[in-house]
Amino acid sequence: MDLGIRGRTAIVCASSQGLGKACARALAEAGVSLIINGRNRALLEETAREIREHTAVTVTPVVADVSTVSGQNALLAACPAPDILINNNGGPPFRDFHELDRGALLAGVTMNMVTPIELIQKVIDTMAARGFGRIVNITSISVKMPVPGLDLSSAARAGLTAFVAGVARKVADKNVTINNLLPGSFDTQRLRNGFIAAAKQSGQPETTMAERAKAEIPAKRFGTLTEFGQTCAFLCSVHAAYMTGQNILLDGGAYPAAF
Repeated sequence: MDLGIRGRTAIVCASSQGLGKACARALAEAGVSLIINGRNRALLEETAREIREHTAVTVTPVVADVSTVSGQNALLAACPAPDILINNNGGPPFRDFHELDRGALLAGVTMNMVTPIELIQKVIDTMAARGFGRIVNITSISVKMPVPGLDLSSAARAGLTAFVAGVARKVADKNVTINNLLPGSFDTQRLRNGFIAAAKQSGQPETTMAERAKAEIPAKRFGTLTEFGQTCAFLCSVHAAYMTGQNILLDGGAYPAAF
């Protein structure tokens, strides 16, 4: 399917690896020029090289922490008026809510709520003026289904979800859409690191932890990065212009509800 976005430009935050990289690669395959982002220069440069070789699109790496004003300015200096914005950022680590002091709380809200809102503020008006814009926020299944130990991440991402629900409807008539992707368990290094930590704590093999997690998912497997990236690319396409303010679960059926 031709997504109708060849020649567009996208900023993809936190895209040197994992889900962000998957989105960047899928957009590049659709002919979109990229500004990719990460904090590890070597990893980011390698990702840029890989995507260029695979797709031949222009890929500009920007080493920056998107949660800082200087990091956001660096992204927008590379691309002042993107057609597409993919908001993504690391979240707070697993932690019992009793252990969260004010500093940790504010840092988590900044990472997963304030930062994407700030970036949306900075790009949405130019999108509306041109009559095209696609914004996708990568949140989490935990917005709908609490995950013990991720209370801060869940709360911050739920706050973002509520915030953009109204904003999305204010620009829908300008062909600007805002949607959220809610990933469940995807085969990423972050997921694998969780199994490693669980294995050390339990004394059981990492493979046992992984198989146990798969067994709890109706699809009996983890999602692939390609599946996630292609879904993101579709939301950015001309074919998804009538879809806005939505929360799209990609979880293999893990969230047990009809609505």
